[in-house]
Amino acid sequence: MDIGFVTNVVFPFVKGGAEKRIHEIGIRLAAEGHDITVYGRHFWDGPQVMEYKGLTLYGVAPAEELYADERRSITEAIDFSTRLLPHLRRNVDDHNVVVASLFPYFPVLASKLTTLGTDTPLITTWHEVWLDYWDEYLDRLAPFGKGIERLTARTPHYPIAVSGVTADRLTKLGPTRDEIEVVPNGIDVDRIESTPPAADGFDVLYAGRLIEDKHVDWLLEAFDRVADAAPDATLGVIGDGPERDRLEKQAQTLEHADRVTMLGFLEEYDDVLAHMRAVDVFASPSTREGFGITFAEAMAADCTVIAAKHPESAASEVIGDAGFLASPTADDLAAVLERALSGERPNTEPTARAQRYDWDAIAAEAEQHYQCAINGNW
Repeated sequence: MDIGFVTNVVFPFVKGGAEKRIHEIGIRLAAEGHDITVYGRHFWDGPQVMEYKGLTLYGVAPAEELYADERRSITEAIDFSTRLLPHLRRNVDDHNVVVASLFPYFPVLASKLTTLGTDTPLITTWHEVWLDYWDEYLDRLAPFGKGIERLTARTPHYPIAVSGVTADRLTKLGPTRDEIEVVPNGIDVDRIESTPPAADGFDVLYAGRLIEDKHVDWLLEAFDRVADAAPDATLGVIGDGPERDRLEKQAQTLEHADRVTMLGFLEEYDDVLAHMRAVDVFASPSTREGFGITFAEAMAADCTVIAAKHPESAASEVIGDAGFLASPTADDLAAVLERALSGERPNTEPTARAQRYDWDAIAAEAEQHYQCAINGNW
């Protein structure tokens, strides 16, 4: 196969889940002999078109700031999509399939324009479906976001969702469930298992963005409640975001504040993995997860995982019975956390569950679906 991936940012020059997925699948398919081109902004040092780990990186636009006031820049997305058009159009007949990273939507629409009148199918990867979350994210401009999301969903293409929860939400925008394939996100199991544990590890860990939907405030409250029953237990919180100041103030007011450490954002991924490898319990009571990659990583690190059971979170789908689910309240989170700190383990070994998310398995699954789109038997 000759595959063209479209993403305005390219891993590892910009680090995020969507671009990492393209990178990990791409390098594995390239190693199998497929031709892989990644179209993105020119964030790397070197020529506009260059080889990198078996991939051809194609810079269709110069590097540019992706965010404006902590929100993804609409003008950046439109600019990238406009610049993408002539480059992808020039090469589209060379590709058997184009796979476009969904967010921020406009590149998908541009990719569709380039494939019109060709035999090259377009696949999109849906990491999340926002629906009413646009009201919170864009406020008075929410109808614009909702309209673009709906237009993208109804543009003829082959959709892949990263979880069943995301696929079900996508059906609210137009596609039927049998039109959507599910290929989860992946992890490098060998890398996680071979990472040495941190020497200064914690007993309980959270890692992720510090935003309201993650509900780290519930975790802080729950830990404080059970700390007396687990007198030596400590909690580490890794991450940054708009909630950081508020959460740090909350942590300082806890009765057991001296056993809580706010580590902020860790630049090195291996440092995050080292902390996962050192802890007994990984807890993330997020109520909005299109997939939840940290759950899979924590299972590979042999943590007892605690997540929130919520209809807008794929956590239960990811961890199955290899972790524990709590109701989305501090009270129930505290009860489950106390059980986990006492040594209770889930029915299925977390490391066994994590194997299904290894990137080798995910790349093979993606390859199968790409070929189905090419053959017209999606």
